[in-house]
Amino acid sequence: MSVARYGARTGARDAGVLRWLGAYTTSVTGDVVYFTVLTWAVAEAAGPARAGLVLAAGALPRAVLMLAGGVLADRFGPLRVLIGSDLVRCLAVLAAAAVTYARGPELPLLCLLAVCFGVADALFMPAVGALPARLTTPDRLTRVQGLRSLAVRLANTVGPLVAAAALTAGGAPGAFAVVGALFVVSLVLLAALRVRPLAPDTDADADGDAGAPPGSALRAGLRYVRRRPALLRLVAVIALGEMCFSGPVGTTLVLLTGERGWRPATLSLLLGAYSVAGAVSGIALSAVRSVPAPRALLAGSLLVTALLVGALGLAPTGPAGATTLCALLGAACGVPMVLGHALLQQGTDPAYLGRVTALASLCTLGLSPLLFPLAGLVAQAWGAGVFLVGCGGVCLVAAGLAAVRGEPAAARASSP
Repeated sequence: MSVARYGARTGARDAGVLRWLGAYTTSVTGDVVYFTVLTWAVAEAAGPARAGLVLAAGALPRAVLMLAGGVLADRFGPLRVLIGSDLVRCLAVLAAAAVTYARGPELPLLCLLAVCFGVADALFMPAVGALPARLTTPDRLTRVQGLRSLAVRLANTVGPLVAAAALTAGGAPGAFAVVGALFVVSLVLLAALRVRPLAPDTDADADGDAGAPPGSALRAGLRYVRRRPALLRLVAVIALGEMCFSGPVGTTLVLLTGERGWRPATLSLLLGAYSVAGAVSGIALSAVRSVPAPRALLAGSLLVTALLVGALGLAPTGPAGATTLCALLGAACGVPMVLGHALLQQGTDPAYLGRVTALASLCTLGLSPLLFPLAGLVAQAWGAGVFLVGCGGVCLVAAGLAAVRGEPAAARASSP
């Protein structure tokens, strides 16, 4: 292949990854703004006590339909499903903006919005996880996952600020319109993407999935994971390694700050140090050329994460020491989040990637909400630090699973 031809292909591939990254960043920012605005609108319409019920109404269909979303992503292609789910979310929030502008926030409308959004999310999450493998080559997936981690950190930082500004300027109708505008930007970028076709040597068992009933395709995906012990362990590692850091640790930091009598400004420092360090970790992994022993690094980073989160809960440190520990924790836990998903995509046949991604997402999102009430109960009975020690124990189990030797899901995680 000539240098010019190779450069053209590489440039096109990089352009596709950048479009996906832009679409993903705007979409996740829209998610953050949406949940903030929805909570505010429900509290305004029916009081704070109902906010949790409405959020649960949206979380239930997302959990129930997640595996079905993976089947659709594998059958119709992740890009088509991603565009369709983003379109549904866009239309739903724009309709909510129009109705709340005309009639004000009403609880039935907001419940319906939450359910529609949850159904669309169940399709969105497996598709967005399966798409990178169709945009680039396996040796670049670690870099792409590092960029994805950075996008999530950026969205979680910018999203609340955008929500606050939108609510101040236009109330719930204006804020929902801003969410819709973010999804429109995401749709435009997704429409410009071009994906690589599936390789001709994909798993033979997947050949019949195109015409199989959804239930059969789902069972085939679960069977695919069950027959590959290394892949099954990797799904468990991702679930255990991420479920404490999908929200429960942040909530526990709020409780820990109150227990130790620190000011709200200290809480901002703790959360900021955690987020910034995680972003730096994502940037570093997106820049490195090669990770020669990804499984060893995955296990080691989970071990360090376990020690740091336990130290944060037990060590009698002041605000400065706790901020330092949060920064180290953010940097450490960012590594397995990137490597785990990169190894998952490298070690999974593309024909099954939507279903495998859906399973990993379900394990993470399905377990994480259960920890929120547990965090409150443990903090009330024994203190928030004890819950953090428990999170460290979960990470320790994940590190042990990651260290188990077996047939590797991928021989090498690298990026040019």
